[in-house]
Amino acid sequence: MKERILLFIIVLGLTAFIYIFQSYTVWGLALLVSLMALYAIFTNVAYKIKQRKEQQTPIAKNENYKPFVSIMIPAHDEESVIGNTVRTVLNLDYPNFEVIAIDDRSTDNTAAVLLDLEKEYPNKVKAFIRPKDAFPGKSAVLNDALAFAKGEAILVFDADATMEPDFLTNLVYELEPKDVGAVQARKIVRNKDMNILTRCQNNEMTMDTHFQVGRDSVKGAVELRGNGELIKRTALEDIGGWNNYTITDDLDMSTRLHIKGWDVRFCANTAVYEEGIMYLFPLYKQRRRWLEGTIRRYLEYFWDILTSKKMSMRVRLDMIAYISEFIMPAWFIIEIGILLFKICLKDAQPHILMSSVIMGCIIGLGFMMACRYSLRRYDNLPRWDAFIQSIYTSVYLLLIWFPLVLFIGTKILFMKKDMNWGKTAHGLIQHEHAIQKAKEKIRKAKEELKKLLAK
Repeated sequence: MKERILLFIIVLGLTAFIYIFQSYTVWGLALLVSLMALYAIFTNVAYKIKQRKEQQTPIAKNENYKPFVSIMIPAHDEESVIGNTVRTVLNLDYPNFEVIAIDDRSTDNTAAVLLDLEKEYPNKVKAFIRPKDAFPGKSAVLNDALAFAKGEAILVFDADATMEPDFLTNLVYELEPKDVGAVQARKIVRNKDMNILTRCQNNEMTMDTHFQVGRDSVKGAVELRGNGELIKRTALEDIGGWNNYTITDDLDMSTRLHIKGWDVRFCANTAVYEEGIMYLFPLYKQRRRWLEGTIRRYLEYFWDILTSKKMSMRVRLDMIAYISEFIMPAWFIIEIGILLFKICLKDAQPHILMSSVIMGCIIGLGFMMACRYSLRRYDNLPRWDAFIQSIYTSVYLLLIWFPLVLFIGTKILFMKKDMNWGKTAHGLIQHEHAIQKAKEKIRKAKEELKKLLAK
C-alpha cells in the first residue's frame, strides 16, 4: 500500500508541475537529460582515470584469499539445460566449492536429473528438492538452500548459465576487502547471433556493463544481476538474506546492501554467458517483471535511501541519478497526455507537441551514442557495425522502455501485486538449431526435386 501511495503522490506532483509550468517543462526535461549526460561523462572519465592508475600501479591480488564458496543453481522445469550447467560449473578451476542444485517444484524431470547428478558427483553436488507446497519465488528458493550451505561466500547462477573455468578464481579476489559485500560479473548473451532480438539483448547487456563499470569507478550504487553474483555470507546475514516478497531478488538485495553500508563491485573482465530470449512476447514478459521489480524497490526503500546513516553520499547520489531514468519517460508521457488533452479542448496549438517529440528523439539519440560507445569498447565492433547496431538497439529500448514504464506505473497504482517468479523458458537454442537444420534439408530437397522435374 505504501508503494501505491508514494507513487500516487509522485505522479500527482509531477502532473501538477507539468500542467502549471507547461511552457517551461521542455526546458526542465532538457535539463534532466543534460544532467544525466553529464553524469555519464563524469563516470566515464572516472573509469579512465582509474584504469590509468591501475596500469601504472597494478593492484596486487591476494593469492591466499580462497574462501569456501557455495554455488547455488535454482531450477524450475529446466531438465533441458540444468545438467550441462552443473557440469560446466564442476569444471571451474577454483579449489574450494560445493554445488547446490535446487529443484523448485518442477513439473518435468528436473528433480530426477539433479538426483542423478548428486549420485554421479557425491562429493561436489547436493540436490535439494523443494516440496510442492513450498513458498514460491527465487528468493525463497535461495533462502531455503542457504540454511544448509557451508560457504563463506554464495555464488548464484541461473539454470542456463555457462562460464570459463577461471570464472570464480578471477571473481573471488574482488570480494576480499572488508567493506565489499558482493560482486557482479559481466553478462553476455551466448546466442546473440540467433536473431535481432537476441542481438539487442546482448547489446543491452553491453550497455549495462558500460554503466556498471562507471558506477564502480565512482564507488556508486553498483547493482547485482541475479546470474553470476558472488555474495559474502556475513553481508547476507547482515541484511537478513534474500527478500521473499520481491520479484527481482538481485535488485532488492543490491539496494539493501547499499543501505547497510556494504560496497557492491562489478567485474567486467569475468563473464557469465546466458541464453537470450528469441521471441517478442516472452521478452516483454521478462522485461515487465524486471522493470516492475526495479520501480517497486525504489518505492519500498525510498525513505531508507534518504535516511540511511551507513550509505555513503556517493552511493546515495548515484542511486538518485539512476532513479531519474524512470522520471524521464514518466515526464515525457505525462506531458504528451496533457498536451493532447489541451489540444482536444482547443487550448493549445498542435505544434507545441513537437517539443516533446523532439525531446523523445534526443533521448533516443542518447541511447544510440551510449550503445555505440559500449559496443566499440567492450565488444570491439568495427565503427560501422557498432553504428548500425546502436540504431536498432535504441529503437528496441524505446519500444520496450516507454510503454512498460506507463504499464508498470498503472499496475502499481491500480492492480494487485503478484509474486510470480516469471519463469523464462530455456533450452530453446537447441530446438531452434534443429528447426533451422530441418528447414535447410527441406530447401535442398525442393531444389533437387526442381532439378529432376526440369529433366
